[in-house]
Amino acid sequence: MRIGVDARSLSEPISGIGRYTLNLLELMVQDDSHEWILYSHRPLINGSWNRKNIKLSNWNLPKSFRVLRMLWAQSILPIMATIDKVDLFWSPAHRLPRFLPKSIVSVVTIHDLVWKFAPETMRPLSQKLDAKLMPEAIKNADWIIAVSKWTAKDLIDEVPNAKRKTSIIYEAPSLTYDSIIVKKSLNKNYLLFVGTLEPRKNLPRLLEAYSFLPSHIKEKYSLNIVGGRGWGKVNFESLIEHFKIKKYVKILGYLSDKDLAKTYQNASLLVMPSLYEGFGLPLLEAMNAEVPVVTSNISSMPEIVGKAAILVDPYDVNSIKEGMIKVLTDLNLRSSLSKEGLKQSKNFSWKKAAEKTMLVFTEAISSQQGNNF
Repeated sequence: MRIGVDARSLSEPISGIGRYTLNLLELMVQDDSHEWILYSHRPLINGSWNRKNIKLSNWNLPKSFRVLRMLWAQSILPIMATIDKVDLFWSPAHRLPRFLPKSIVSVVTIHDLVWKFAPETMRPLSQKLDAKLMPEAIKNADWIIAVSKWTAKDLIDEVPNAKRKTSIIYEAPSLTYDSIIVKKSLNKNYLLFVGTLEPRKNLPRLLEAYSFLPSHIKEKYSLNIVGGRGWGKVNFESLIEHFKIKKYVKILGYLSDKDLAKTYQNASLLVMPSLYEGFGLPLLEAMNAEVPVVTSNISSMPEIVGKAAILVDPYDVNSIKEGMIKVLTDLNLRSSLSKEGLKQSKNFSWKKAAEKTMLVFTEAISSQQGNNF
């Protein structure tokens, strides 16, 4: 096959969808029987693509106008894919070019339906575009990959006919951990939050819940917040001041994979009380590092952690607080969660995900060929 890929997420600092795209592509392109064309509005800064079976088709649009990114994908990209005569086009991120010829088999990965189930947590323009373009992609795609059973349920509820062409393929842990690292503290032990700093991640309630922890727990366990700033203009510094927890909280910002892995391994607890997740990769990263997890009891999060985490109501500050106290004050529970988390994380594999994704591509091609007779 000649496979075209919307690789725009690899042109920006790595985040959830970029990490998903990178991990799958690095494995799938190793099969030299297929040609790959990686399309992007800007040069790729993630991954090494110096292989004979890979062609980079990258522009260099200005960074300052994000709307150009979307316009390029909807107008220029389908023209390029047509000229390149790709057999199959894969979008790892929710949307397909509206004018992609029907002769090109299309596969789209749906990570979540935030635009429908948590619209207030999105940028207004992004919410409107997703509300328009994602259902179109679900309807028009020859095949759909959902990253969890929860996401599959959501998209099938939205477009019932999608059930016949939807496959569930889980993500997997992707960080490399030092097997000989000694558990140590960064200015004491710490609780950890990992995620883009935007409304869906529910940081204001997490900060409030942390502020209600007993003083002796806050003195022992600081709160480290890792992640690049998203939208929403939430002034976390002012919230930290308001809750009088400035001396306990550190905003570490975006970290390299190497630093992020160390930060996971040295953490006492991951707290992720998101309001909505299609998958929740930090949950797996933490469990794979043998770090206990407290997370939300809604959307995909219970599915991903299984019995290896404490589940809390993300809308209830007291529930978040009690979940943290429960883990931090019970050493036997922490040990049990660490072991169960590691065991649970082993159920997820990028190698398995890559193999299943290639099977989806083959099935999508075969289905279209069958429909042509």
